[in-house]
Amino acid sequence: MYAVIRTGSKQYRVEPGVELLVEKLDGLKPGDSYDIEDVLLFSDGKDVSVGTPLVPASVHCKCVQHEKGPKLRGVKYRRRKNYRRTLGHRQQYTRLLVEKLEKRG
Repeated sequence: MYAVIRTGSKQYRVEPGVELLVEKLDGLKPGDSYDIEDVLLFSDGKDVSVGTPLVPASVHCKCVQHEKGPKLRGVKYRRRKNYRRTLGHRQQYTRLLVEKLEKRG
């Protein structure tokens, strides 16, 4: 049993019991439950349902923790102008544990 979901403008293939790292979901604390309704594809092992655009299903998840990704560095440089800039970025993520997949209708 698996599903393809959409969250944070990205698509993920999920199964029950799998941990998933998605872009940070505000207002969610560790231990809270979260339901994802944007299910694009659902398979129960026998039949595969492809949505147009969505399948009437939901994915029940539990928030494990919030974490940060690796530190990224960007550099701007202009020759002969004494211009140098260093930019940094660290993406924030939420780790979700997929508990169960449920199809409606």
